[in-house]
Amino acid sequence: MASYFLRRLILIIPTLFGIMLLNFIIIQFAPGGPVENTIARLQGIDVGATERVSGGNQDAIDTQNNFISSNNKYVGAQGLDPKIIEEIEKMYGFDKPAHIRFFIMIKNYLTFDFGNSFFQDRKVIDIVLEKLPVSISLGLWTTLLIYLISIPLGIRKAIKDGTKFDIISSSIVTIGYAIPNFLFAVILIVFFAGGRFYDIFPLRGLFSANFEDLSFY
Repeated sequence: MASYFLRRLILIIPTLFGIMLLNFIIIQFAPGGPVENTIARLQGIDVGATERVSGGNQDAIDTQNNFISSNNKYVGAQGLDPKIIEEIEKMYGFDKPAHIRFFIMIKNYLTFDFGNSFFQDRKVIDIVLEKLPVSISLGLWTTLLIYLISIPLGIRKAIKDGTKFDIISSSIVTIGYAIPNFLFAVILIVFFAGGRFYDIFPLRGLFSANFEDLSFY
């Protein structure tokens, strides 16, 4: 048993390395990388994902498609100072070869240096530590609810095997497994937090806006 756990723990290292390597390769070859997106924003041709799907702002979409699909390195950079392009590449680390960037990334990860968030302009480790108590709390409550429901349900189904209760509960569980988690989450939000049907839970955050005025129930 001890040797089995030891092997599983050792396998964590190559597994994580493989995941990071695959993720790094995909990001390198995926179109519309961070440099292209930054140049597109500077040129005013950045288009959101929803507009690409809905077809809105077609002129900007066509411009961005030409920007991405051209054979030149950065077509959208035409008219920008080459020094600005170099600064953008340096900011994202694209002034170095791919293998150098990968080993720098691994070294930073080993020292828990995850860089800064380009959306919040803060250290990523600070954001993770700030949100960690909420994630741990949600994980603990989820685990508790799962065991409080699944264990009694499993015992009940074993005792009532083949009965109407067993058939109905098995059907509900099967339907629940068939529904994707993200879709089921949206359905729950619409029904219990959207205000259209029931306004029981807050749409955002851990507490309702009028939490102090609510009764314990």
